[in-house]
Amino acid sequence: MKKQIKIDFVSDVSCPWCAIGLQSLQTALDQLGGELDAQLTFQPFELNPQMVAEGEDILEHLSRKYGSTPAQMEAAQDNIRNRGAALGFTFAMDKRSRIYNTFNAHRLLHWAGNEGKQVELKKALLKAYFTDGENPSDTAVLVRVAASVGLDAAHAQAILDSDEYAQEVREHERFYQQHGINSVPAIILNDQHLISGGQPPEVFAQALRQVAGI
Repeated sequence: MKKQIKIDFVSDVSCPWCAIGLQSLQTALDQLGGELDAQLTFQPFELNPQMVAEGEDILEHLSRKYGSTPAQMEAAQDNIRNRGAALGFTFAMDKRSRIYNTFNAHRLLHWAGNEGKQVELKKALLKAYFTDGENPSDTAVLVRVAASVGLDAAHAQAILDSDEYAQEVREHERFYQQHGINSVPAIILNDQHLISGGQPPEVFAQALRQVAGI
């Protein structure tokens, strides 16, 4: 009988290390598929909750937020691209020049969890932004991506045209912030064990085995 494990993956769809962390986690879960039954839930975290509607140039944003030089940013992007490629995820840096507000994406992800499509939507949103260079705050993009994973487009549009799930998303964000989560990805196993950052698959596999007792 497979061991059960609960995984809360706290992340943002505009966080490159969250994409890397998810690919690594899923690689580890695939390796342990015969031994482990994982309940994976994505929890919301906004890297830039005050971001203006039109977004902001990525290089200007990173320079101001972290004090990074152009050379440091280029090296970081090369590292991210290479880590993604090793895991089968494509970061098309030339297509992604701006960073956006992601609150509406999190509202759709909350709904997708109710519909049993959260993992599919999360992966599709990460691809839309990091691989295809699309705007994850654009309603038309969000509706199309939701429909691409089998969610009802009209329902997605109705959610985005309203405040539905806004309270739930904000409550979840506050919960994790109040429990010390201030950077992502943060992966919490069985409500007790924290793995921080985009770790390699072997790190996730070892932690999963230890926590699940396999």
